[in-house]
Amino acid sequence: MSSGKGEAKVPVAGRRNVLVTSALPYVNNVPHLGNIIGCVLSADVFARYCRLRGHNVLYVCGTDEYGTATENKAIEEGCSPLEICDKYHAIHKEVYEWSNISFDHFGRTSTPQQTEICQSIFHKLLDNNWLSENTMQQLYCESCQRFLADRFVVGSCPVEGCGNDTARGDQCDRCGRLLNSTELIDPRCKVCEGIPVVRHTDHLFLELPLLEEKLEKYIDEASATGSWSQNAVRITDAWLKEGLRPRCITRDLKWGVPVPHEKYKDKVFYVWFDAPIGYISITACYTPEWEKWWKNPENVELYQFMGKDNVPFHTVMFPSALLGTGENWTLMKNISVTEYLNYESGKFSKTKGIGVFGNDAKATNIPADVWRYYLLSNRPEASDAVFTWGGLQIKHNNELLKNLGNFIYRVLSFIAKPEGAGYGSIIPEAPNADIHPLGQSLAETVGNLIQQYTDAMDKVKLKQGLKIAMAISSEGNAYLQESQFWKLYQQDPASCATVMKTSVGVVYLLACLLEPFMPSFSKDVLQQLNLCPNEHISFADEKGESDKAKRPWDLIPSNHRIGKIVPLFTELKDDAVDSFRETFAGSQAERNARAN
Repeated sequence: MSSGKGEAKVPVAGRRNVLVTSALPYVNNVPHLGNIIGCVLSADVFARYCRLRGHNVLYVCGTDEYGTATENKAIEEGCSPLEICDKYHAIHKEVYEWSNISFDHFGRTSTPQQTEICQSIFHKLLDNNWLSENTMQQLYCESCQRFLADRFVVGSCPVEGCGNDTARGDQCDRCGRLLNSTELIDPRCKVCEGIPVVRHTDHLFLELPLLEEKLEKYIDEASATGSWSQNAVRITDAWLKEGLRPRCITRDLKWGVPVPHEKYKDKVFYVWFDAPIGYISITACYTPEWEKWWKNPENVELYQFMGKDNVPFHTVMFPSALLGTGENWTLMKNISVTEYLNYESGKFSKTKGIGVFGNDAKATNIPADVWRYYLLSNRPEASDAVFTWGGLQIKHNNELLKNLGNFIYRVLSFIAKPEGAGYGSIIPEAPNADIHPLGQSLAETVGNLIQQYTDAMDKVKLKQGLKIAMAISSEGNAYLQESQFWKLYQQDPASCATVMKTSVGVVYLLACLLEPFMPSFSKDVLQQLNLCPNEHISFADEKGESDKAKRPWDLIPSNHRIGKIVPLFTELKDDAVDSFRETFAGSQAERNARAN
């Protein structure tokens, strides 16, 4: 998952260089399925697809370790913030490894590189007069004897009609409105439940209104050329229409990047100022030549993946900070944003421990690729989606088992049958395949679907890309039925050989096309085909390999011996699904109580 072998990647002249990031997950809990589909899994599919296309790809991510959420969790668990970070960084890494996430480097933000780069950007902003000082009102807990950072305050949301009485001091999870803690109705300290008082404190602000002209020019160009997802455009436009205001970039906390300014030396940077800089510092931990990726907009395309609550920080705050430095940064070309994935009848929540978490998914013994398939086919791209155990079962049994698995097993198991009943595991010769009418029709259909697949995936329409790939499997099943190969074997051996050779080519294509979505499945299919997993078709335009797909009968040579054939999927039964639904009901705390 993380680099540690071989030479670090750098941009290559003459190739398409793609830098992929996914929103840095907080270290305040195990990632749940909503976190996974919202950032790391979606980014992983795109990074894998870009590799399949022959692009030079660097995919970086890591744990977001500074800020109030970490201090909060440390208080809850009675340890230091660093101990929390160490614990949850390891848990996150394990979950992502199990999920087959192909990071080139998975790092963290509590590093010297983060401090150095964050402070460097701050100095540039200060020198260029994009920062201001202001006194602001902030809630102070007299019992805890400290100013309360946003997430240490809870209260009722002030937005009319919302009614959420557990809104945080920085954001309401119900209506999505960004807040200041002093706006909350009936605020209380999250640590001691005491009622805080308002006090004055000095802070530094990023002057977004002064940067608005630069920012709008960048947004207009990037959103047009980069095909931003519609929800990203909508959320960003709403921010701009509302009018940009100076944004506070410092906090009265101890755990964070220290502010290198004499007056503010007891404060740290606000996590939403320093967290996106984590993409840069994590790259710097991966390679000392990080500037070749991050200060090279002419040769590097930056794609970022996240949930909708992270959008303004990536389309307004982060680019504003980089633009304000006056340096030649690689700014985001494309942003792909998911809506929320809800859980059964409620919401996933890391804070409340509700939903299916990464370690839960692993504990079910349902293969990681099945989880990947369900989440990606249910990806909340244009509207919120719902995870249900029944939905997982239907997708698995009807689409993976009866469509995809059935097609591949029928083809390979027939070839594996001994002579007289099959081909003794040897791919038959089919010299007249290119004039076989049924095969020609299938090849034309498959060729068109592959073009649609690459068009969708290039535009980061991942759910559509997966649907198209699965349609090829459906076409394969229809081809088998229409050809009636089991009759042809005795009645027209030459035609049967053509059907089998064509079908095994489609099996190979499916292994390649579905690799971004289900890498273990792809590896298993290639193993059954007795092919090296690292040498599959790449669909690289410069190699002309996409054209090979239009002749599936030529993809695997005659007389090639396939490997051992086993079913790829097994039925997910009702009693297992009922058991999972019961086991993972309620919060993590309630489950632990039941278990004990």
